[in-house]
Amino acid sequence: MKLKSLAICMLALWSGLPACQAQTLKEAYKDYWRMGVSVNQWEVGAEGQKRSKFDITGFTGRDQTENFPIIASQYNWVVAENCMKSEVVHPKEGVYDFTLADQFVDKALANGLHVVGHCLIWHSQCPGWFFVDKDGKQASPELLKKRIREHIFTILGHFRGKVEAWDVVNEAFEDDGTLRKSKFYKILGEDFIPLAFQYAHEADPTVELYYNDYSMNKASKVKGVVDFFKPLISKGMPITAIGLQGHLILGEADYVSQYETTIQTIKRELGLPSQFTELDLSVLPNPYGFSGANISDKFQYDEKMNPYKKALPASVQKKADDFWVDFFRMLMRNKENVLRVGFWCFNDANSWRNDFPVRGRTDYATLFNRDNTPKPTVKKLVELVNNR
Repeated sequence: MKLKSLAICMLALWSGLPACQAQTLKEAYKDYWRMGVSVNQWEVGAEGQKRSKFDITGFTGRDQTENFPIIASQYNWVVAENCMKSEVVHPKEGVYDFTLADQFVDKALANGLHVVGHCLIWHSQCPGWFFVDKDGKQASPELLKKRIREHIFTILGHFRGKVEAWDVVNEAFEDDGTLRKSKFYKILGEDFIPLAFQYAHEADPTVELYYNDYSMNKASKVKGVVDFFKPLISKGMPITAIGLQGHLILGEADYVSQYETTIQTIKRELGLPSQFTELDLSVLPNPYGFSGANISDKFQYDEKMNPYKKALPASVQKKADDFWVDFFRMLMRNKENVLRVGFWCFNDANSWRNDFPVRGRTDYATLFNRDNTPKPTVKKLVELVNNR
């Protein structure tokens, strides 16, 4: 409690906000939605840490537990960046390892934070054994269904009463709105999606269930998602909200208008709220007009793509501040249709955008500096509510 109180006091000093007004993001937006952020295993002091080939966030080679009191003071829900994904918790058939995930969940609950689970079914970071039989041949539809059900029931059973919501299926659509031809799709067709939601609801009827995807500012992708889920929802599919990841690039698109349209379309067509699950804002040049968040996409390092190695110019920071204020104004206009708002990675040092889609760059994509001090953005977002 002393560390948490100290963190709040430090934030108040840094922000320059009057003591009688909201000082933190979670206080400012408590009447709008829950504010959240992703957390890596080093921030919770998890033991037995291993870095996977996908684990491009948070690996700085040092203990980062000093981040957690600030995270707990600013946000009221957290999601694990990697330690609850299939390759970590279910590395082999019949073998589960909840070591890191348990430490993450226990630390969050001990600090009064709500927990969102991420993620149950995703084509990436899913171990290969899922899709082959004992002879090494492609698994039959019946075998894959059995494995998906057992996987979901085991995980939700383990975290029952601790994790209040789950990203059930992650990134199943291409940007053109067609279903991704993943191994799940190749074996089961589109049925793997409603089956996953059915199994999750059967395993724990009390938790909220989400579909989550990137590039949900693109009309083609939104149409594909809406057209797919609409008949399923009309038949009673258990789903709580659609997750919009929100990996953004400064000046790249009219995100405010596009995402407002998305929020309103999802509500009108599906009757569901939206939630922003993985917000960040890259301020670096965009190689080759790249868009999306497919972690297998990579480009070669180029010095001209890394212009702010020492510091971010104040003029660029102001553009980022102004963007976030406009974006949150839009969210506030649509507050009835927004369930949660979450950022991906707590500070710039841990942001995956330093290594995606070009490794080795210095990006400034989060709301907190590398030394854990809040950027001007935080004060402006809090003032946006205080001044209403």
